Amino acid sequence: MEIELTEIKNHLFSHPPFRNLPRQVVDDLVAHIEVAYFQAGTMILEKGQENQFLFFIRSGAVELLRSSGELYTQLGEGECFGQFALLRKKKVRYPARAIEDTLLYKIPDAQFQELADTYDGFADFMEEERSIRLKNALGRSGQANRNPLMISKIHTLIPRKIVTASPDISIQQAAEIMTENRVSSLILVRDNPNQDPSPVAGLITDRDLRKRVIVPNLPLSTPVKEIMSTDVITLQTEEYAFEAILAMMRHNLHHLPVLDGKTPVGVITVSDLIRYESHGSVYLVGDIFRQTDVAGLAAMAPKIRQLFIQLVNEDANSHTIGAAISRMGISISQRLLQLGEKELGPPPVPYCLLALGSMARDEMTLVTDQDNAFVLDDTFDPNAHDPYFKALARFLSDGLDRCGYPYCTGDIMATHSQWRQPLSAWKTCFSDWIERPEPEALLHSSIFFDLEGIYGETGFAGQLKQLILEKARDNQRFLACLARNALLRKPPLGFFRKFVLEHDGKHRKTFNLKRRGSSPISDLARVHALACGALPVNTRERLLQVTETTLLAEGVGDDLLDALELICMVRIRHQARQAESGGDVDNSVIPESLSSFERNHLKDAFQIVSQAQSFLKFRYNVSPGMQTGRRTGQQ
Repeated sequence: MEIELTEIKNHLFSHPPFRNLPRQVVDDLVAHIEVAYFQAGTMILEKGQENQFLFFIRSGAVELLRSSGELYTQLGEGECFGQFALLRKKKVRYPARAIEDTLLYKIPDAQFQELADTYDGFADFMEEERSIRLKNALGRSGQANRNPLMISKIHTLIPRKIVTASPDISIQQAAEIMTENRVSSLILVRDNPNQDPSPVAGLITDRDLRKRVIVPNLPLSTPVKEIMSTDVITLQTEEYAFEAILAMMRHNLHHLPVLDGKTPVGVITVSDLIRYESHGSVYLVGDIFRQTDVAGLAAMAPKIRQLFIQLVNEDANSHTIGAAISRMGISISQRLLQLGEKELGPPPVPYCLLALGSMARDEMTLVTDQDNAFVLDDTFDPNAHDPYFKALARFLSDGLDRCGYPYCTGDIMATHSQWRQPLSAWKTCFSDWIERPEPEALLHSSIFFDLEGIYGETGFAGQLKQLILEKARDNQRFLACLARNALLRKPPLGFFRKFVLEHDGKHRKTFNLKRRGSSPISDLARVHALACGALPVNTRERLLQVTETTLLAEGVGDDLLDALELICMVRIRHQARQAESGGDVDNSVIPESLSSFERNHLKDAFQIVSQAQSFLKFRYNVSPGMQTGRRTGQQ
């Protein structure tokens, strides 16, 4: 008997919330516990009956049902149920049924109430639904953020009073104002800024004066509006400081005006940020564009890996890390095309480089391949022009491979003639995919609906995105096919809340946190976004926009955002540990290598994804016999 009691104590103490109780409390609790056994298929609790116990699953599996009889959730070893009845007048809210032979520990109501009254952590755990536990877990895991840029608002970094002037002043006057105020930039504002949707007319910097005035020897009486930069990127005061870094990386900027609504209030410079930014990501982008050959770009790979590790160690969130690493990949792609054009000569017709998949979504990590395409101007003549673009695509692809972005195994690269087409041909291609969804179309559809123009005539990409939104939103057949495709990747969670692992091969006894974790969320977010006409391609931003509609039930979008963050951060930390040790980096995780905290909350996250996939199937009327193609590329 003593051996049995010891076994019960040890098992309880190894699972939340009991592991957080004093050991003596758990030892005393065991004297009151009853042990019960239920065969598979047996009802444990009926709806409306009076319940007097908290049930702890020692072995086996249990399903909780809604009042309609539909499945609410499934529970496995180490989980509890029955608490909601104990907290709500003892009436059973969710009927419980054993779905395999199950051994339960029954903790009487008196002991349950005593623990809840005495220990706040125990009470909080019992009162929280799975989604709330996951949200709280994310809060605790991020509370040690050590990087001020992750938590500081931009207005706290503005170093000096703003200096503005009219765009009608002369270059001489502008230089005098900058010298008198000791600033390296000057914001030019319109005469009626409050009546104009864009109050900032332009910006000039010291560099502009050197390159655009002194070198071409312009008269100093020239109006400053003739040399100012007019396509000015701005941020709002309440945005986070790291957004300033991302904007500077995205556009290779050194000065960033800050607005309070429509009113300019300051300028952030690279030097203003460097005192906070320990990882130097803005300068890293500058280093990329200073490289004069492919060998120099390839030498940047260790620095990008170190940036990734440092962001993880500073507790940046997955959105920040994904955006920063994606911007590095985009910058390398842009610089490679600049070098390619220098070697091959200027392009014979305008073109745009499309980034696809995780790069387009700003969700890259250390494990990625290259997915890209060329959109060419409609004046493109295959016989006259394609040899140039074929050579340029090869220069880009080979260069990316040398820089640590391997060739796409599915051949989704501009080196393939199918992905090197005029704009009109791309429009026809997308129209065919959407209006006549066939297995061959679905073979490539998912990754091509995550696109972003990153070099050249990026307006071409904008036209394609607009066409996609217009045609996809009301095409139920296409949405159903895309939803069917999104259901091919399931979370790695079995019926009894046990992880489903690979059975053979190199990654035996692991599960892939991208293919089986974050990608299923990206897939379903894509379908919902296209269905409601949302423009973003980033998964987080898609979910935020979808949540603002009535497409999802209240709270579901927030739960998916929490699940995405938890899964991505476990994956990112796994890669950071591998990178720090100097080994190969992958997405395949051994469950035993994770902390119990990560394992428990991953199960919560996977359950949320599984429920969201069930809704996807229902919402888009996915039929079992619907044909679909296999997936290609990393996405």
